Amino acid sequence: MSKIAFVFPGQGTQYAGMGKKLYDEVDADNKKLIDEIFKNNEDVKKVIFEGTDEELKNTKYAQPAIALFSVVLTKLLKEKGINADFVAGHSLGEYSSLYAAGVLSETDTLKLISKRGEIMSSANIDGGMAAILGLSAEDVENICDEIDGIVEAVNYNEPKQTVIAGEKEVIEKNLELFKEKGARRALPLGVSGPFHSSLMKPVAKILKKEFENYTWNNPETPIIANTTANILNSADEVQNELYNQTFGPVKWVDTINKLAENGVTKIYEIGPGKVLAGLIKKINKEIEVINIENVEKIVGKDKKIVRLMPNIPAQVLEGMTAVVFNKNINTDLNREVFDKGYDEGITILDKKQIEGDKSVGM
Repeated sequence: MSKIAFVFPGQGTQYAGMGKKLYDEVDADNKKLIDEIFKNNEDVKKVIFEGTDEELKNTKYAQPAIALFSVVLTKLLKEKGINADFVAGHSLGEYSSLYAAGVLSETDTLKLISKRGEIMSSANIDGGMAAILGLSAEDVENICDEIDGIVEAVNYNEPKQTVIAGEKEVIEKNLELFKEKGARRALPLGVSGPFHSSLMKPVAKILKKEFENYTWNNPETPIIANTTANILNSADEVQNELYNQTFGPVKWVDTINKLAENGVTKIYEIGPGKVLAGLIKKINKEIEVINIENVEKIVGKDKKIVRLMPNIPAQVLEGMTAVVFNKNINTDLNREVFDKGYDEGITILDKKQIEGDKSVGM
């Protein structure tokens, strides 16, 4: 049987007003969750809700903003009975995957990510990053080895796109070298640090200490690790991976290949933007990618999430009609209904005549 995966984007997909947009779209329960997350971080909440694009470039604000979208949208998918067989995240997205996998609660996931952004922002580690396009990963690694100074291949995004990180001046000085060696483009990135490079080891030590403040569970859903593309099966393995990925590479090509090897044919990209969808298509054209970047993609236009009974999510439309998605429907049918969209999905439900889970008039 074909399998699905949830994947989560990293930093760079944030945009002004994203927090308020999400807050306005969700139900009262999720509004309470968001309020709880930022109860002691009103300054962060204010920027996520009202800040400019420039302000949101700051890691302190960008990371919790993106993760907020990913976690809340995942929560809504789970409430509709859409669950993954595997999860993975790109860089910051690996933290978002912790909630999807059942490793951390939604509250702890978002609090940890907010703390991660704060720690990285305040570390002030001098360095930079650049995207190298048109060369193989091996070629990029070999050129990095030729350079005097710290420059490392850190994000293996797709077969012909590798991101390097290290000492900023050294990177800027050697961008032309990559072009001379055949790179189509060598683009400096507007980031605040040399993420995933060995220069980030001091930050990793601080983060490791922060991990002690949370309750960790073994993954209910397998996580594919950024740094190795191996499957993580225990809470200890997850914490070691998060420590290592602070100064270790994001092996996204290997991650997608691992998912394919394990029977994944459909991937939900959960969070703002469609960056990962573009990368995935360049790695494996056979995998279907569904982008979930807002509440509308889950519940449909002009619909709201409400609760008919405790813990039973439903969609409410015009005429106060609702369809309940709950554990009485098998997971494959849930996915089929969701992927087809609301109207066609209702037809599927009618044809299947699911016992104990019918349209409910209100």
